[in-house]
Amino acid sequence: MADNSTSIDLPNSLNLSPHLSAQKYFYVCTLTVLAWDTLVLTPRSYRLGRTKAWPALKALYYFLQIWVLSDFVVTGAMFFSTSVLQDPDCRRFWPYEPICTAILLFAASTVHVIRVTAIYDHARRIRGLLLGLLFVQGVVTAVCCGFYRSVHLLDGQGCIAGPRGNQSWVGIYWLAPTILYATTFTLALKRSLKTLEAKRLTPWRLMLRDNLNLYGAVLLVNLANVFFYFIMTPTDTTDPIKTIVTSMAGVLTATMSMRIILGVKGSLENGGSFSSSGSGGTSGASGTLSGTGVQRGRGGLTYTIGDIHSQSKNAGAPRGAKEEAVWDGDKNSDDAPCRDAKVTLPIVREDESDKEASTVGVQVTVDQQVEYDEAPRRR
Repeated sequence: MADNSTSIDLPNSLNLSPHLSAQKYFYVCTLTVLAWDTLVLTPRSYRLGRTKAWPALKALYYFLQIWVLSDFVVTGAMFFSTSVLQDPDCRRFWPYEPICTAILLFAASTVHVIRVTAIYDHARRIRGLLLGLLFVQGVVTAVCCGFYRSVHLLDGQGCIAGPRGNQSWVGIYWLAPTILYATTFTLALKRSLKTLEAKRLTPWRLMLRDNLNLYGAVLLVNLANVFFYFIMTPTDTTDPIKTIVTSMAGVLTATMSMRIILGVKGSLENGGSFSSSGSGGTSGASGTLSGTGVQRGRGGLTYTIGDIHSQSKNAGAPRGAKEEAVWDGDKNSDDAPCRDAKVTLPIVREDESDKEASTVGVQVTVDQQVEYDEAPRRR
């Protein structure tokens, strides 16, 4: 019986090892995430660009937006090209990916340093710690760039950079920024938990309010990449398994850092401020005057016009009497406020003595003088 089975010779572009095929699929996912995130953030990028000031976070935002595209789009074009040759094309191209990614990581880490330092009110201890980690990251990634080489693939399988000889220790290239991201995530989480003392929130609302999900996403993807570098065992020196997660780690680190910038409430000057409901911050006294009375925003106390007048007449009462407020503008003389006069109502709290009366008051505009001292007319 004749053997009808035939062997098909696949071109090198399709004759891929399992790990190389998985990396190509994973890179497609990375480019999809990058394209989608770029489209989603375009309106917000436009609104941010219309602001006049150019603080450091705004400049870093646009740098990351441009650099991440130039890094991974160009690298992806070389990775999926079927016409490039390993020698000399890939040998000349391999420094591009590790150097560009190192610059990208340094810019993203700078965003984290600036932002976390700002939410701690630029404390010297926090700033010194994060700047030290940033400096170590810059030195480590710069040194490790020299220990990357082009992975020896077949002609037509594309170009990709990887650790020389698949040495695991080159993974410190990613370990250094991962330590920094773990530190910033811990500090951001600790700062957020302090606000729970003033106002209780569910973990979900707390996470979304303070962008803890963004810090956590950056940390998780970099941890996964570090695990691949130090744990996964390649089959040979041409196995690219250690760099499978590298592209996704770089893209997510950049895009999540950009979203951290967009999540800052208010101005981006000096890294922005940490403003949250229930943060325990103090607010100035405020009040509103209506036809019925004055209400203070802080304590929720309400004073009617009649109460204010009666309290002002009892200003000379003994100190043992309870005095809540005095209206300096109510005088039993010709100096009484005329129409459109403005007076100040000082607020004296129960926990304050007579000598320590609060200078905080509510400004009152009197549109019409009312003679309270006159006896009511009989009908």
